Amino acid sequence: MPRKMIDCRDMPDDKHCSLAISGEEEEVVRAATEHAVSFHGYPKTPDLEKEIRKGMKDEVPAKAARQTG
Repeated sequence: MPRKMIDCRDMPDDKHCSLAISGEEEEVVRAATEHAVSFHGYPKTPDLEKEIRKGMKDEVPAKAARQTG
């Protein structure tokens, strides 16, 4: 199963946050939800978790990224 990632730069926000989170899907959802609530001030709701899941992408392994870059 591929690792997942989410990058705040891809999300609509006025704080210009550059945090990126990667890991197993449930780890990313949990960490990104806590970050969205504590730093961005979003309410912790099932809809927030749905939006986070929609914004996740498969992580490109660092070795593959170096070879293609």
